[in-house]
Amino acid sequence: MVATNDISGLLSERFVKNLFPIPPTNQFPMAMLAPPFELVNVQTGQFVKLSDYVGPLSAGIASAGIAIDRRPVVLAFTRIFTDRHYCPLCHPHIVAMNQSYEKFVQRGAEVLMITSTDKSQSEIVARDLGLKMPLLSDPTCQVFRMYRLGQALGAPLPAQFILDRTGQIRFRHLFSFLEPNASVDRLLSVLDAI
Repeated sequence: MVATNDISGLLSERFVKNLFPIPPTNQFPMAMLAPPFELVNVQTGQFVKLSDYVGPLSAGIASAGIAIDRRPVVLAFTRIFTDRHYCPLCHPHIVAMNQSYEKFVQRGAEVLMITSTDKSQSEIVARDLGLKMPLLSDPTCQVFRMYRLGQALGAPLPAQFILDRTGQIRFRHLFSFLEPNASVDRLLSVLDAI
């Protein structure tokens, strides 16, 4: 992370659209199927669908005998302003999630980190932080809004969800000032319980 007083790049269309505070309103019930989405993985340039990891297999795939790995998924929505400006509440969480990535994988889970920075900014973030987990770019904040995560001061708010192999929501943590992000230990204990 580069320390800088330079705010160029911070004031953008995305910043303006997310300027005014909107609290998180996600009330998805537990065991509800998580809303599907498709975003680009900035490390590979490939588009990733949530259905690549969770949910039922289509009849065509099942009958063709194509092996698709269904596994629990941690959706880690994070708050990054630009490639040079990280949320002070989310940066330590990103680092902790990255340092513990192997613990998630050992439990058979995948971590999909989702940011609202554009693809080029997200590529820099992934490289600078040495991210092992996929970083998905949602610059229009469409998925953040679909999950009703709220926004404040130029970026959507962070949240974490754990989905089981079928795509059902088994855990949800929404931003609060008391606990901005669910700790790695808490996420791992939920995975152990499902």
